[in-house]
Amino acid sequence: MAELRLIVGLGNPGQEYARTRHNAGFRFVDALAGRAGEAFRVDAKLFGETAQVQVAGRTVRLLKPATFMNLSGKSVLAALQFWKIAPEEAMLAHDELDLPPGTARFKFDGGHGGQNGLRDTMRLLGHGRFHRLRIGIGHPGHKDRVTPWVLGRASAEDEILIDRAIDDALDALPLAVEGNFMDAMTRLHTPKN
Repeated sequence: MAELRLIVGLGNPGQEYARTRHNAGFRFVDALAGRAGEAFRVDAKLFGETAQVQVAGRTVRLLKPATFMNLSGKSVLAALQFWKIAPEEAMLAHDELDLPPGTARFKFDGGHGGQNGLRDTMRLLGHGRFHRLRIGIGHPGHKDRVTPWVLGRASAEDEILIDRAIDDALDALPLAVEGNFMDAMTRLHTPKN
């Protein structure tokens, strides 16, 4: 497997969305940049904010699209083309309704599962052959409640669990960046005692 050269956090721009469940992807790349002591800067040509970090001795670019979630693909595609990065060398971090808070999972390829940022990216790429980091936010129990759920704030208990899942993913990330995805998945997906 190819090494990771780009990590995209999916979310919605603006303070009113900052701590919503839907912005779990932004939270992941913010935490990664924070650990590295780096800050995001607006990059208009990529329709987002960018940063650069070192992970496992490798340079990794970070992107937070400034488009809304359902138009994320425009920013992702611009970054892949500008930096000459293959989709297989990219990972999109996003909220995942089908996983409980406190759970994060790496995945490669597959469908969008109703996640609008993935859906738009796949529409523009014509495929889904990129890595994903699925950050569990839980499901409200009925499809009619999904929109207010993802655009709402998690409970204090769920916030702690989501942050813990992000920390677990950050700990496994160096293996993924090196291209050791099976080891990264084993580390992240194995329950802690």
